[in-house]
Amino acid sequence: MTTRYDAKTAEPRWQRAWEEAGVFRASEDRSRPKFYALEMFPYPSGRIHMGHVRNYTMGDVVARYKRARGFNVLHPMGWDAFGLPAENAARERGVHPADWTYKNIETMREQLKSMGLSIDWDREFATCDPSYYRHQQALFLDMLAAGLVDRRESTVNWDPVDQTVLANEQVIEGRGWRSGALVEKRKLAQWVFRITDKVESLLGALDGLDRWPDKVRLMQENWIGRSFGLRMSFDLLDAGGASAGALEVYTTRPDTLYGMSFCAVSPEHPLALAHAQTDPGLKDFLAECNRMGTSEEVLEKAEKRGWQLPLRAKHPFIEGKTVPVYVANFILMEYGTGAIFGCPGHDQRDFDFALKYGLDIIPVVAPTEALDGDLDRYVREYDRRAEVFTGPGRMINSGPFDGMTVEEAKDAAMSRVEEMGRGQRTTNFRLRDWGVSRQRYWGCPIPIVHCASCGIVPVPRDQLPVELPRDVAFDVAGNPLDHHPAWKYVDCPSCGKPARRETDTFDTFVDSSWYFARFCSPHAEAPTDRDAVDYWLPVDQYIGGIEHAVLHLLYSRFFTRAMRDTGHVSLDEPFAGLFTQGMVCHETYRAADGSWLEPGEVEVRDGQPVARATGAPVETGPAIKMSKSKRNTVDPEAIIAAYGADTARWFMLSDTPPERDIEWTAAGVEGAWRFTQRIWRTLDEARDTLPPAGADIPADLPAAAVDLRRAAHKAILAVTEDIESFRFNRAVARIYELTNTLSAFKATDTASGAARREACEILIRLMAPMMPHLAEEAWHAIGHDTLAAEMPWPEADPMLTRDDSVVIAIQVNGKRRGEVSVPKDADRDTVESAARQIDAVSRVLADGEIRKVVLVPNRILNFVVAA
Repeated sequence: MTTRYDAKTAEPRWQRAWEEAGVFRASEDRSRPKFYALEMFPYPSGRIHMGHVRNYTMGDVVARYKRARGFNVLHPMGWDAFGLPAENAARERGVHPADWTYKNIETMREQLKSMGLSIDWDREFATCDPSYYRHQQALFLDMLAAGLVDRRESTVNWDPVDQTVLANEQVIEGRGWRSGALVEKRKLAQWVFRITDKVESLLGALDGLDRWPDKVRLMQENWIGRSFGLRMSFDLLDAGGASAGALEVYTTRPDTLYGMSFCAVSPEHPLALAHAQTDPGLKDFLAECNRMGTSEEVLEKAEKRGWQLPLRAKHPFIEGKTVPVYVANFILMEYGTGAIFGCPGHDQRDFDFALKYGLDIIPVVAPTEALDGDLDRYVREYDRRAEVFTGPGRMINSGPFDGMTVEEAKDAAMSRVEEMGRGQRTTNFRLRDWGVSRQRYWGCPIPIVHCASCGIVPVPRDQLPVELPRDVAFDVAGNPLDHHPAWKYVDCPSCGKPARRETDTFDTFVDSSWYFARFCSPHAEAPTDRDAVDYWLPVDQYIGGIEHAVLHLLYSRFFTRAMRDTGHVSLDEPFAGLFTQGMVCHETYRAADGSWLEPGEVEVRDGQPVARATGAPVETGPAIKMSKSKRNTVDPEAIIAAYGADTARWFMLSDTPPERDIEWTAAGVEGAWRFTQRIWRTLDEARDTLPPAGADIPADLPAAAVDLRRAAHKAILAVTEDIESFRFNRAVARIYELTNTLSAFKATDTASGAARREACEILIRLMAPMMPHLAEEAWHAIGHDTLAAEMPWPEADPMLTRDDSVVIAIQVNGKRRGEVSVPKDADRDTVESAARQIDAVSRVLADGEIRKVVLVPNRILNFVVAA
């Protein structure tokens, strides 16, 4: 050995060795238990970032560890390659999206390989490959035939700059997530996956996902949003008091009906649209509402505004009472019936609306303290509150419901409405069907032809894939496919008459909703090979960011159910285990002119951060998620070039629990690099005292050698438990401890050398999942010609992990006075004798009479003393 580990030469050498040996190539082998490890695959933006390094390091630790434990491991990699960034690059840089994407993939593939990931690269694919999306189109046709797909007109978020539909989650404070443009509402014909058909299954199965984080399951439960309520109708009267039909609403708070002071409908409700035909002011108001997004977040934050209709709604319980009817900008047509009754006393949106339009605010639920105090004053001053009361309490101002709890009043109100024949109890869900149409070029074409004679015609399967045309123009607004007549206009596959292709492409969430299944058989002639998917699925450990906790995971769960219905898989749940890692953060730096500086552009002089180029003072901001906009990113390629991949991996695993955010610091990565060198030096110093590989360990060892063996075997147990439970930072700490113990050990004879070799080999094998290159170099250097990556996980000897002594707390009359170390399972006399040697104990015993001595084996000894 040399005294310095050279990562620059060692890491590429061992990566070639793994590839040549095919160590990480997977195939179905039913003689071994399988383990499918998968990290959420990346978008090929051009360069990996530190979030990738953390995510893929964690997955690689799990994959390498499970392989060492005897599992047949599948650990693949691919590219989530469709999407607007490539299309925007085409417009901005004059490069074709395919060229831009594949160039980025080539760059990022080499960067990921430089990390030493145990990936089966033979299974690699990009979702923009026709060989992939051909099968996605086939799946769509299968789902269409199975009744899981619809085409319907619906209100969508429309980005006027990107000229495409946006999901609600892609609308940030009313603006498109990429363009920043104010989002509009539009009615468009959309292809829709009927995800609501699976809503009960998607919700009910959450309880069985016991290896998912509780917070993710709760987020999915809230997104699905099951509620129990009442669907009921209100009689309407026109301006002259004549009957004008009925208004149907859905409510989860029928207990508050006595507090009703208005009704309101969505701007898209048929009632609003009908009245807009003769009311120009309402028509303008609806146009204004259409410039808002459709997401609940946008509606929640917007000023609550309305337009009064020439209608009144009759109160169902109070004879002769009517309330005004409005069109309101905060009501979603897609939820319930698109209409509400407003109870301003107990709904914040209704409260704000009532204040704006001078409507009655009638509290009908009061907290206990109000009931026990001045209730009249509470009611009189209620409209001065900053927030409405939504907690539990008792009913007031509610006629026959007065004094009831909220739940009792809900039941009573629903029963009364049902007896009147005006409604019925029902279950409602917040979840809406999944609109998958996107008006862009760089996406998977939807395999449909529109024919004036035949209507909607699926593309025949023998004509798949429907490929994107290469010769498209990006110098016009909108979807380039709409401006490509040679591609757009085709003969109908059914009747042969002139027809046109569907020019919308799939939402990229479709691409990522089944890729995990394709990895099981990436070269199959069908979307899946049933033998392969039945063997590999479900994914045993899925790793990715919490930002995908709702949509990607929910859509993947739906898609798996749809694939089961159409015969492509045999299970419902795609991911047995889920782990969501924290973000990688860094300080931000800002120059005097307000511009952001990269970490490499800043240095510390005389304790003050300054711009490296000018020496001007720099404002240091808090550590936040690395982002290009704040320029607080660190280039992984530069870190790997300077320190080696193992150093970057080690830093990402150390100090911080993996589910929490980690702050990247120069001092932290330098510390990780120093530790890799320390391990190397420790093994270098031990080399000359090690007997040949495979030598037996003598039975008669010096005490120090026995202690070393105990430390090594206890480390096996601890690191094993820590990796199994995703406590990688604690596993790192155990390896630090074992390195310290090994470094301090001095071998004075052959027997001690054998113990030292065993400890060295254990150290190398324990660190191999985390620092695989260093492990290979060290394994080779101490005399092995095998690959550490192919070595089994070390097994701990129970005789060496058992503690022979325990620490027992000593109490006098239940008060702790000290502790003693004694042999495990020592009898009372032995423990008592040791306890009497403690000064604080002996002094108290001397002043009193011992009535009883109680021993809790291996834990506590208590003297009961009379004063």
